[in-house]
Amino acid sequence: MHEPKSPQKITVLGAGAWGTAVAIALAARHDVLLWGRNPAQMAQAAGARENTHYLPGFPLPAGLDVTADFGAAVAHVVDTVAQPGAEPLLIAACPVAGLRPLLQQLKGRAIPNIVWLCKGFEYETGLLPHQVVRDVLGASVPGAALSGPSFAQEVARGLPCALTVASTDKTLRERVVALVHGGNIRVYSCDDMVGVEVGGAVKNILAIATGTADGLGLGLNARAALITRGLAEITRLGTALGGHTATFMGLTGMGDLILTCTGDLSRNRRVGLALAQGKPLDTIVRELGHVAEGVPCAKAVRELAARVGVDMPITNAVAGVLFDGDSASDMVARLLARDPRDELA
Repeated sequence: MHEPKSPQKITVLGAGAWGTAVAIALAARHDVLLWGRNPAQMAQAAGARENTHYLPGFPLPAGLDVTADFGAAVAHVVDTVAQPGAEPLLIAACPVAGLRPLLQQLKGRAIPNIVWLCKGFEYETGLLPHQVVRDVLGASVPGAALSGPSFAQEVARGLPCALTVASTDKTLRERVVALVHGGNIRVYSCDDMVGVEVGGAVKNILAIATGTADGLGLGLNARAALITRGLAEITRLGTALGGHTATFMGLTGMGDLILTCTGDLSRNRRVGLALAQGKPLDTIVRELGHVAEGVPCAKAVRELAARVGVDMPITNAVAGVLFDGDSASDMVARLLARDPRDELA
């Protein structure tokens, strides 16, 4: 594989916890610019050399600049495209709900590529991120999903992690691997964008279910059952949408599911723990202070699964608690009352 000269120009659009963590990690080897939409917060981060709002306790390295100027952030990579040896990368680190508005800002600009970190389905349309990108930017801009089991705090701390880049564009996959792989980050690649994105989206719903079960004190047996049957749900939906079965056994399927369901840094798991305490959803979201993608994703996936005829009982039970007034104990009773079925179904 061709190894690009370092440092390369990378722009990360989105200064939340995950975007900041990725920017910190990449700034050890590249010239990275982190953009955030809130000028006051970005000015504070520039002065303190720390994103105290979303990722406190992790200093911004010398190779990382921050800005609230969108034009300057895009120009950071666009202006280098024609330079010999340049292999710039543009990374979108917004939540799924913010992806389309961000892409609208990019539309018409001569961007070299777009790599997104978000996980979920767009609620209004039921589209996966790569479909949203195609819908807004068309087929001419190379795109890739970068996903896998990874907590922002651990990546920012420099602890080891493994990710997968998925794209139908082989050249872009190789570029992402060449720029991101290194240090304590391993990057694998595949062309199954549907499988990678479905795994990354639906695991958040299962983390809410597992957190709820743990909060109710249902034990480790119940946790193992939920994770295993949750993987079956992810695989059923993913293959129905065109994903490959093997993808769901890998990092972006089983790996991300295990991490998000069991790790105490998981926002979606914390939503489930709070639901088990009987807290209302609006209070939980307010106290969390960050986006928990599993909440809107549960509604979108329930509707999508109904449309394509895929049985997703755990997802439906979680959506019932989140949106239909069911209690956490109702969710458990609903799942336990289901008729037995073949284990692999």
